[in-house]
Amino acid sequence: MTLVPLRALVVALIVGAVPATAVAATPEFDQQVLYAKGTGGYSCFRIPAIVRAKDGGLLAFAEGRVKDCGDDGDIDLVVRRSTDGGATWGPVKLVANMGADTIGNPAPIVDRDTGRIVLLSTHNPGDNDNKRTPYVQYSNDNGVTWTTPRDIAAQATRPEWDYWYATGPSHGIQLRSGRMVVGGNHEGRDGVLQGGHLLLSDDGGMTWRIGAVDDRTTKTVKPQEMSPIELSDGRVLVAARDQDGTDPGHRAFATSSDGGTTFDRPFATDPRLVAPVIQGATIRLGPRLLFSAPAHAASREVMTVRSSRNDGRTWDTWKQGKVIHWGPAAYSDMVALGAGRTGLLYEGGTTSAYESIRFARFTEEYLAKPNGTPPGIPGPPAPGPTTPDRSAPFDRAYVRGGATTVDGHFDKALSFDGTGYVEIPYSSAVDLDASDFTVAAWFRYGSPSGARTILWAYRQGEGPTPGLWLRAEPDDRRLRAFLGAEQGTVTISSANPYNDEQWHHVVLQRVSGKFVMRVDGAEVASADAPAGSVTAGKEFGVSGVHIGQRLDGTQRFRGEIDEVRVYRRALSAHELNRLRTSNESLPRNLELHLPLDSVSR
Repeated sequence: MTLVPLRALVVALIVGAVPATAVAATPEFDQQVLYAKGTGGYSCFRIPAIVRAKDGGLLAFAEGRVKDCGDDGDIDLVVRRSTDGGATWGPVKLVANMGADTIGNPAPIVDRDTGRIVLLSTHNPGDNDNKRTPYVQYSNDNGVTWTTPRDIAAQATRPEWDYWYATGPSHGIQLRSGRMVVGGNHEGRDGVLQGGHLLLSDDGGMTWRIGAVDDRTTKTVKPQEMSPIELSDGRVLVAARDQDGTDPGHRAFATSSDGGTTFDRPFATDPRLVAPVIQGATIRLGPRLLFSAPAHAASREVMTVRSSRNDGRTWDTWKQGKVIHWGPAAYSDMVALGAGRTGLLYEGGTTSAYESIRFARFTEEYLAKPNGTPPGIPGPPAPGPTTPDRSAPFDRAYVRGGATTVDGHFDKALSFDGTGYVEIPYSSAVDLDASDFTVAAWFRYGSPSGARTILWAYRQGEGPTPGLWLRAEPDDRRLRAFLGAEQGTVTISSANPYNDEQWHHVVLQRVSGKFVMRVDGAEVASADAPAGSVTAGKEFGVSGVHIGQRLDGTQRFRGEIDEVRVYRRALSAHELNRLRTSNESLPRNLELHLPLDSVSR
């Protein structure tokens, strides 16, 4: 028990304050949707950015995408204003409209001396998103009105950055010296040059110049969508999205000791800060830094705010940080509201991260509140009929709906009528993680149309999601397979749908850095395989394996499936031939073997 000295208690009562040790502050949190998909004449809103004006008002920027959620076409810059700390918001107002072209990637900054709000953005023709030009505009009345955007390509680009250019997105910063700093990234049309850079202004945003540049000709790190922050010692720390670099991790960092003029050393990844390939934002909250981004290792979900208490040398894990939204989530930005409160503007939704842009307010006490258990963790499967697993771990496979035994390629098989499937619950035995693997099965069908799932494992999500699946797509005359892992995703397709009512043997393998499909003993498709785990982020929930349907119960198979096997290794060509021709047991590293020759009721 903590005792409060009598003298301190008397003083506290006189001045109307309560000692910090006497009453713990209550965590506070609220949020609301600021931009909803399909409203205000826009099909979709994306790319949030937020700043606090000198008069205390908040400005929440976004891209208003007219046609769809795609990154090109008719896209405007819009803003909503709040004059009461984010409790209520004014209507959606147009900031920049370039007709059928794109104006986006907002990067706002507030001049603390004059109150001028400076907004950098990027323009491109609606039908060409690789011809990109930086622009700037201003508001001198706390965001009520705006000047016409002005082209600053002569100040902010180089001739060799002729393929891709982007400002921000998310807020820029003003250093203690008064200098403004905004992050950007660029690529050359030669397909080799790429990198990140800083834009600097020493006159309140009226003119700009190129500062620090990290040019790359290798793919080890590809810094994009950078968020700068001033450290306690005056250095500038820049946090960047690593766009599919080969170094481990998806977050990269660099510092500048001369106010953003040069980088101390090139960007390097920090795999300890786990996030998917996505934009993230940083701000300072008193003595610590905050970082907002999804916390899933590969998929855009679980919006989380994490802290660093040592100027970015280390960061909280998602468990030490605070989950704001467990579901789909993507881009974000933050703003300090004063009195220990923070505002988070982020993309989030129930089934898609791009359903809305939300504004959340919370206190430091809320950030410290434990997260609890992720809601996506599946419980035990419902009981029901089973079919035996002949692998060593002896997992139980549940037969759901209308699946019955018929004559198979070897002994019996299961026939699927479009209502049934087989469910194998998740366990470590069927978790292929980062290993090479072999998945094999016999199938027979004649469907002339529709997507027909043969196998779907682990996850089903939006964007770059870990997982593995194989389905027949007779409309497009192909079998198609997907592999998602920590370092990216890939799909491969055959040139034949094999819907001839004959038995065919299909094999998927991750082997020696390749994702390979074989049908009836011949390789029919391959591509470079992404590295890393196919169940990355399983701490947030992962499903097992479904035979005959997607995890959401759609795209069901009509036909027969036989002898499904999953190995935690890549079988050799000789072993695959023995498997196909004689159904040999081959037990080494066999994690799942479903003969599908019987159903126990």
